[in-house]
Amino acid sequence: MLEEIDAKIAAALAEDGRCSYTDLAERVGLSVSAVHQRVRRLEQRGVIRGYAARIDGEQIGLSLTAFVSLTPIDAAAPDDYPKLLAHLQQIEACHSVAGVESYILKVRVTSPAALEALLGEIRATANVSTRTTVVLSTPFEDRPPVIHPS
Repeated sequence: MLEEIDAKIAAALAEDGRCSYTDLAERVGLSVSAVHQRVRRLEQRGVIRGYAARIDGEQIGLSLTAFVSLTPIDAAAPDDYPKLLAHLQQIEACHSVAGVESYILKVRVTSPAALEALLGEIRATANVSTRTTVVLSTPFEDRPPVIHPS
């Protein structure tokens, strides 16, 4: 959990990762140097894991997004799917889940044919069966988390 000032800093940066130290200082009522120190500590603690640009997949030719659920064919097989599939750049996220499936992947590709090829590669590489849900539209995504002080 975070103390109130750190929670405010983290929330502001989650909303706008390019927010300047001056703007952060004004928002939380501290000096620029105090905010800089707190941000550095939040980074060192792993609360802030990094800063990145959010890219519109459609604008760069990745117009098809899908969720791919993985179910092991052999229940006794080692659970090393993330390691086996890490080299596939089309996989944007890999979530270990409870339930029938072991993992759910979020993938972005250029076309249905590219999705079909990726699914074949996933099945062959990880020895899993897949269930795929194609995304029709995304009303919102990458929302900043609600951050509460402890």
